[in-house]
Amino acid sequence: MQFDNTFYEIAALILIASVVGLVGLMLRQPLIVAFIAVGIVVGPDVLGIATSTEYIEIMAEIGIAVLLFLVGLKLDVKLVRNLGPVALATGLGQVAFTAVFGFLICLALGLDWLTAIYVGIALTFSSTIIIVKLLSDKKEIDALHGRIALGFLIVQDIVVVLAMVTLSALGVGVGEDSSAAEVVQVLAAGFGALLLVALFIQYIASPLLRRIARSSELLVIFAVGWAVGLAALGHWAGFGMELGGLLAGVSLASTEFRDAIGSRLSSLRDFLLLFFFIALGVSLDLSTLGDQIGPAVVLSLFVLIGNPLIVLLIMGYMGYRKRTGLLAGLTVAQISEFSLIFMAMGVTIGHVNQSAMGLVTLVGLVTIALSVYMITYSHHLYGWLERFLSPFERKVAHREDAADEEGVAREYEFILFGLGRYGRAIGKRLIDRGHSVLGVDFDPEALKAWRDNGQDGMFGDATDPEFPSHLPLQRVKAVISAVPSSASALSDADPRMALLHGLRSQGFGGRIAVAMHTPTDLDALRREGVDVVLTPFVDAAEFAVTALEAVLSGEAEDEYSIRALDIMERDPGAGEPT
Repeated sequence: MQFDNTFYEIAALILIASVVGLVGLMLRQPLIVAFIAVGIVVGPDVLGIATSTEYIEIMAEIGIAVLLFLVGLKLDVKLVRNLGPVALATGLGQVAFTAVFGFLICLALGLDWLTAIYVGIALTFSSTIIIVKLLSDKKEIDALHGRIALGFLIVQDIVVVLAMVTLSALGVGVGEDSSAAEVVQVLAAGFGALLLVALFIQYIASPLLRRIARSSELLVIFAVGWAVGLAALGHWAGFGMELGGLLAGVSLASTEFRDAIGSRLSSLRDFLLLFFFIALGVSLDLSTLGDQIGPAVVLSLFVLIGNPLIVLLIMGYMGYRKRTGLLAGLTVAQISEFSLIFMAMGVTIGHVNQSAMGLVTLVGLVTIALSVYMITYSHHLYGWLERFLSPFERKVAHREDAADEEGVAREYEFILFGLGRYGRAIGKRLIDRGHSVLGVDFDPEALKAWRDNGQDGMFGDATDPEFPSHLPLQRVKAVISAVPSSASALSDADPRMALLHGLRSQGFGGRIAVAMHTPTDLDALRREGVDVVLTPFVDAAEFAVTALEAVLSGEAEDEYSIRALDIMERDPGAGEPT
């Protein structure tokens, strides 16, 4: 079945993915497996619907750039400094282990030495895209094992780039640039990009984003453009669009706007990555799989078991607990889409044949599918294997203890959304009474005014249902919303309702107080489970009438004027007209 219109084709792909995804959810299967299955079904070997592969791949590449950009937003200098040694050791250790033993296993299976080298190297690549997507879905990208996994995946990506560049140079032929020159060129481009990003972080990032953040639409557009732009630069320079997208995120990670950007782009990331998984399924050539089942089973078991074990062994030796080692190790229990690209380059050069390509393709299908389940149910898997993992842990996990101490974040009693006159007044009075308050606002100027008074503040949008996942909600007693009921620029939703839904989705069990500006809001807020409904205008009128009556009766002539002056001195904006 083929469509004569690309729009019809893309529409069909999205609808098919929705149906297959729904079936997968009903069967309690991971969506990634369902989406890869969609790619196989719509590919040339089954229905033949996906013919506009160029457009699909472009959407997939944008999705990859956005995904790695969001990962980069979570990286900072402290992470690189603390986790650099373990990332380097596990990344290079796993690559060396898999390449050497994979080569030996391939020789034992009867492959010639050149094909064995290719397959052994192909088995070392793990899928950054799939792993980051799964860890993000499980909200474990910020956990210790997630940060370590991210670190050694970056190391692996660098190895992938160097391997691909070297292979590409070998295929150029005699008389052309040598592989060494190609590698040096890529390394120089990478260091140049790092230098430019460092300068951008130091002098440009924060001032630029403060201006852009005045428009919520422009903030999102800039973030996507910056991610795709640096990914394109990375591809052009030769060090890879993945690392380019990652650098784009790192360049904004030190700004106060990173959480707001990350939550805004999460839905776009999920939509675009659908095309990545479809493209991956479409690219699988099922016709080459027939005679490779036996060797593929052996190599798949090697990847599924051997890779996690070597990571577990290295991390245990370095002083991490067995739980962290296993959870991090499970992330490398599959081969990557780059493994297929690497083998395809070998076929083009003439070093390997189609049967080797089919072997790696089948290993990819098996390991990607099974590793998705292993990562998704990693905690259950650890529960079953815990008693067998003691040899992989030192008596004192000194590195993890230090990491735990550094990972303790500040806790707050109240989180206050909306730092206008009313919200700012509430926050200051809570602080005056000894409570800890974190202020949140989408207006950079309001946030700056709050911080200028020495208070903790965070840039964020109440209308974004993903944003509460970035908040330190563990010990918060109450969340207060002093934002108006008008819709934001990027959403038609009532920001108060969006915040309520976001908090409930995060399992927040504390109290919620919401400001009501019109009487018609009362029933709706009560139905949503609001604990305290604040009425700023009614409360102000009540205070004014009380003050007038007291003055007219002569009971306390100066009390209210003195109190008002005190309020004005502590908060000059309180006397401004609304």
